[in-house]
Amino acid sequence: MISSSPTASAPAVPHARLEHFPITFFATTMGLGGFTLAVHAAERALGRGPGLSHLLLAVTVAVFASLIALYAAKALRHPAAVRAEWQHPVRLAFFPTVSVSMLLLATALLGDWRRLALGVWALGTLLQGALTLAVISGWIGTRAFQHGHLSPAWFIPAVGNVIVPVAGAPLGYMDLSWLFFSGGLLFWLVLLTLVFNRLVFHDPLPGRLQPTLVILIAPPAVAYVAWLRLMAPATGVDAFGHILLSLGYVFAAIVALQAPRILRLPFAMSFWALSFPLAALTIASFAHGAAAGSAAHQRIGFALLALLAVVIAGLVGRTALAIARGEICRPE
Repeated sequence: MISSSPTASAPAVPHARLEHFPITFFATTMGLGGFTLAVHAAERALGRGPGLSHLLLAVTVAVFASLIALYAAKALRHPAAVRAEWQHPVRLAFFPTVSVSMLLLATALLGDWRRLALGVWALGTLLQGALTLAVISGWIGTRAFQHGHLSPAWFIPAVGNVIVPVAGAPLGYMDLSWLFFSGGLLFWLVLLTLVFNRLVFHDPLPGRLQPTLVILIAPPAVAYVAWLRLMAPATGVDAFGHILLSLGYVFAAIVALQAPRILRLPFAMSFWALSFPLAALTIASFAHGAAAGSAAHQRIGFALLALLAVVIAGLVGRTALAIARGEICRPE
């Protein structure tokens, strides 16, 4: 369903609107990359070789390359606009969606194109580390952030580091994988506390940021998959792994109660935040089903994959409609 509409997520942006082409667009490649990996996990669960997942990978690569070209053109023609996004208290957190997308692509490439996967992973890891340090330095530097600036999107720069071991461990870079995993896990606990303080004791998230609540699911789900890769020499799933996966389901239940309210909001590109966390939980469910021999978790994985396919189809269609109506790449 996505392969027939790849341009829906990577539109040709007129020069007049290029200045307003947002960094948040890279959330689409995180969603498509996660969907690709979820489909591949389902293929493995069914004992089939990669078919649809390879097609989806080609689409994701094409979309990512298109977005890179567009944002590079923006950086060349409108550098002040890029600086403004970097200095924006909310959009700042979305810059690492570029490196996270690269790490997801590396993971998808790992099975059949190991050398290419290594190159993409190395570049993505380097960029992720640099952006993590730059964003965190911005948070604790001379700028003053308000409670209203904080949202679950802040997980992306720091907690996104837990994705590094998913491909890094199979590639043999264990020490580096442990380094990024440890940092990501620590910042997850810190930011989780801050985010819940903001959600409970301060004003509700603005409408455009409400979909980012779904990001709460992603850290424990991705961390579980990374933990399995890091602990590959061991057998079975240990207690810590069970805790991570269970927390993914707990946050999914919390988010599910908020979903009817979120889905009534007007569409914005932030709705792509629904895709990757759901994909991460789908992949984690399949991974646990394989590691623990749990048929129940395999069934959960297939159910989540069906939901994810509906979400991706809806996001692609709604994004295409927004492009046709000229609702994106506009000044805020």
